Amino acid sequence: MMELRNVEADLSRFRARVLVASIVVVACFVLLASRLMYLQIVRHEDLLEQAENNRTAIVPVVPNRGLILDRNGIVLASNYSAYTLEVTPSKVADLEQTIEALSLVLEITPRDRRRFKKLQDESKSFESLPLRTRLSDEEVAKFAAQRYRFPGVDIKARLFRNYPYGELASHVIGYIGRINQSEKEKIDDSDDQANYRGTDYIGKLGVEQSFEAELHGTTGVDSMETSAGGRAMRRLASSPAVPGNTVKLSIDIKLQHLVEELFGERRGALVAMDPKTGEVLAFVSKPTFDPNLFVEGIDSESWQALNESPNKPLLNRALRGTYPPGSTYKPFMALAALETGLRTPEQSIADPGFFMLGNHRFRDDKEGGHGMVNMYSSIVQSCDTYYYILANDMGVDTIHDQLQRFGFGELTGIDIHGEVRGLLPSTEWKRKAYKRADQQKWYAGETISLGIGQGYNNFTMLQLASATATLANNGVKMKPHLVKEVMDIMTHAPTTTTHESVGEVIAKPANIAVIKKAMVGVNIEGTSAASFRGSPYTSAGKTGTAQVVQIKQNEKYVASKMEERFRDHALFTAFAPADEPKIALAIIVENAGFGGQSAAPIARRVLDYWLLNQYPSKEDIQAVQKAQVTTPIGKPRTAAEFPWPPGSPEVAKPPETAASAAPLKRR
Repeated sequence: MMELRNVEADLSRFRARVLVASIVVVACFVLLASRLMYLQIVRHEDLLEQAENNRTAIVPVVPNRGLILDRNGIVLASNYSAYTLEVTPSKVADLEQTIEALSLVLEITPRDRRRFKKLQDESKSFESLPLRTRLSDEEVAKFAAQRYRFPGVDIKARLFRNYPYGELASHVIGYIGRINQSEKEKIDDSDDQANYRGTDYIGKLGVEQSFEAELHGTTGVDSMETSAGGRAMRRLASSPAVPGNTVKLSIDIKLQHLVEELFGERRGALVAMDPKTGEVLAFVSKPTFDPNLFVEGIDSESWQALNESPNKPLLNRALRGTYPPGSTYKPFMALAALETGLRTPEQSIADPGFFMLGNHRFRDDKEGGHGMVNMYSSIVQSCDTYYYILANDMGVDTIHDQLQRFGFGELTGIDIHGEVRGLLPSTEWKRKAYKRADQQKWYAGETISLGIGQGYNNFTMLQLASATATLANNGVKMKPHLVKEVMDIMTHAPTTTTHESVGEVIAKPANIAVIKKAMVGVNIEGTSAASFRGSPYTSAGKTGTAQVVQIKQNEKYVASKMEERFRDHALFTAFAPADEPKIALAIIVENAGFGGQSAAPIARRVLDYWLLNQYPSKEDIQAVQKAQVTTPIGKPRTAAEFPWPPGSPEVAKPPETAASAAPLKRR
């Protein structure tokens, strides 16, 4: 029998299916429309930014570092641009094999490899590290032709720091080096994080470190359009970098060179300053080092040679080296005696050549003694016995309180980092410095040697120069500073360093005059008279000889029988002209013996340069280096006649100045 279809039922099912399908289609369209609305309206800004980021790249523009000049505008630190061959270790499959292959294209020295290995150990794998620096145009072309063979290797243009005079004034100028991890963490935690994007180097020492904020400049930004492969296509927008400011120092680089040359191969330090302003005119630490070694990352062999040298060339002896002041301390002791009323200028003592305290005999430097000695002759003849007795009468705490006013044992506050305090002893200091009760006790015998600048006394040449300048300036203490002015690179407006007084030593003018008169006598008829014979100006000075090792009572000091490093240090302090001082200084020549023989001759040439514009003859410089002369010999040259840069012919080209070393344009 034939089955009849229920048409109505079929239509009903069909309509239901169409309705469901329609609902599904409508729902899909609603979802799609909602998604489009969400993407186009709600997430529009976010997605637009992502798309823009995919199309563009933000590239930091590293600024030119600011120049460093001496007081006369001679450039001491500048910049140059050069191409470098750089490797990103994370993008290289086999680093050693890649370097070997590169060495067949470009010369890669063992020093390049050692430096790269050191940088690799200090850096992260995704950072680009220089393998070769200062590539020639020919070398750049040779690599470019084979670039496809070396993924992760590229040529970049970088700015490099240049110190044109090498080792000259290196402790003052300092150097720049790659930012290490601890420095990076400090930058990340500071407000300057954005300003160091793209920067690999930072000031590490001296003015480069202390004036980093002025010298670094402001990082710029380039917005670049990139291809799908990430290659830059064109610059869309640019915010230029602002170069660092120019820092002008107070030092005279020709004077600095003269002093370093006069030291020769000897170790030591000298600080010369203007007593009325606190400007540091020369700041010498010998031996020195070449800061250019650090610019590209110092290799391990060079670092080891510097770090392990027994002469310690990295030690800034003027700022961080501490020494007993020897007899240069005596004028300050004498002034303290006048101020406390323990002595008058006329009061005399009989010097038998020693001072006895209990069973201990403190010897004078002159056998048989100096006879009857008053304050003037005690300074001129440098009588130890006078100051043994004075120290015993004064006591350690009175000595401390009186000498502290001149800045001994205190930070001067000079405008570079790393200054040390030195040691001006007191009973309180000893109680805090030692743990055992017997060590904490101050013994009377320990006071005696303090009077002649020995014992626990230890000060920097910066402190001794500052104290001498304060005495020369009639008790007004000026804060030493190395930077004379900072010039804004955009406006060219200079900001001059303030000549800051840090207090006045409360001393009677009459008492200061007594000490000054005696120090003038030292250079006329005393222990440094030979060095200042024939000088057309009147100067004041004081020689000093500081023991490195103690000599037993029954022994006699004979320098020739001692190892060089155990011989006495030679010291000298001076200021001139005596009536209206324009320069004051302190100098130490390590293990060189008597201050009048080794230190005072250097000081005489410094004063001649500053006051008379005279540069010593070649034969005079060579003789001073060997401590063979005191009074200048040969015909002196004017400072203008001296060839500059050092080592150039007598008719010298002008030194590089700020105008000729303007900030470089980006390549």
